[in-house]
Amino acid sequence: MKLINFDHIVLTTGQLEACIHFYRDILGMSLSEADGRYAFLFGNCKINIHQRPGEFQPAALNPKEGSIDLCIITETPLEEVERELKGKKAPLITGIVDRHGARGPMKSLYLRDPDGNLIEIARYVNQKEDRGNIAEDVLFAENDENAFIE
Repeated sequence: MKLINFDHIVLTTGQLEACIHFYRDILGMSLSEADGRYAFLFGNCKINIHQRPGEFQPAALNPKEGSIDLCIITETPLEEVERELKGKKAPLITGIVDRHGARGPMKSLYLRDPDGNLIEIARYVNQKEDRGNIAEDVLFAENDENAFIE
């Protein structure tokens, strides 16, 4: 078996309208809604939204609001992201900090969504363009002797 990427994650919210505002209006994700099911789309990723634990089965055994930490990669310089988020009065909890991701050193900033989930927005230090597919970046990490899991 060779796993290559995530397709989607599921986030449980107790505040649908605030959740939509945060992910659509503050982070700029596209909102999809069909038959009472909501999802946010960005890049080649999707975040499904559940309004109560285990809303659609099968589901995680103990889904909880505010229990997810997400790291989202941006192709935009992080200083520009920080200015934009401050302009939107986003709930930032850090400025730009050094981190180490799956593909090497990166700069990150953190904020919380309305349910308390931790959202990290990051850009790789040596990122030249948005490559969008972590499977293509395996060589990047394999050739980086500093790559490790935090």
